[in-house]
Amino acid sequence: MLNLKSIFSVALIASAVAILPAQAQEEIKLATTTSTENSGLLGYLLPKFEAESGYKVQVIATGTGKALKLASQGDVDVVMTHAPAAEAKFVEQGFGVMPRGIMENDFVILGPKNDPAKIRSSKTAEEAFAKIAGSGKGFVSRGDNSGTNMKEIIIWKGAEIEPNFEGYRSIGQGMGKTLLMANELQAYTLSDRGTFVAYKAKLDLAVDFDGGAALANPYQIILINPEKYPDLNHKGAKALSDWLIGDEAQQMINSYTVSGEQLFKATYNK
Repeated sequence: MLNLKSIFSVALIASAVAILPAQAQEEIKLATTTSTENSGLLGYLLPKFEAESGYKVQVIATGTGKALKLASQGDVDVVMTHAPAAEAKFVEQGFGVMPRGIMENDFVILGPKNDPAKIRSSKTAEEAFAKIAGSGKGFVSRGDNSGTNMKEIIIWKGAEIEPNFEGYRSIGQGMGKTLLMANELQAYTLSDRGTFVAYKAKLDLAVDFDGGAALANPYQIILINPEKYPDLNHKGAKALSDWLIGDEAQQMINSYTVSGEQLFKATYNK
């Protein structure tokens, strides 16, 4: 038979259990691209934010298209991607608010070191793609509606080429797996520079075309509209966004290197 002390103890435990769901709001769900994860950047930045803020960030790394879909469904608290046109549409449709450009790198066309399609002399990415398509050499596409895949499609359209030539493979995978397959096949592919640098030691591929500003790859962090999904962790999402545009995080982005190479350039108030 329970005495008053036992009943009081049970009541305390029940109260503590009832409080637990509220603690889950201290977690921030971030949908972002595979490039920020595969490059190691998030593993470098987020522990610092977590230590300073008390929040825990759950990273969902996927293609930009999937990340924006998760955000539009209210399945995450905040999104960080790199496809300007898709991001603008996301905001225009009322799903996203306060987009902030935080950093950039660039896209590069990778291929065999002997460059069999002779794209290194190309003036534009479209010319390089046309040479690849006409050479009979392979091209591995992410094919996953990611920001990189969206950029690739834009280049094919600019070159007025339908990417269905022999040797073209669309694999529906992230950047890391795409690089490994391109390496295995000694084929060409489009990659963000950051992931390539992070994987370079595993690859026998080279940057066969570097498009400079024409292949710039900007990243934005976008909050989810609280009018659409009021129950999300908007306070935590805003804290993460504010931290990423702050001096400390911007300096960390600039200082992040792999094998001595800078992977991203901070761009907030550049």
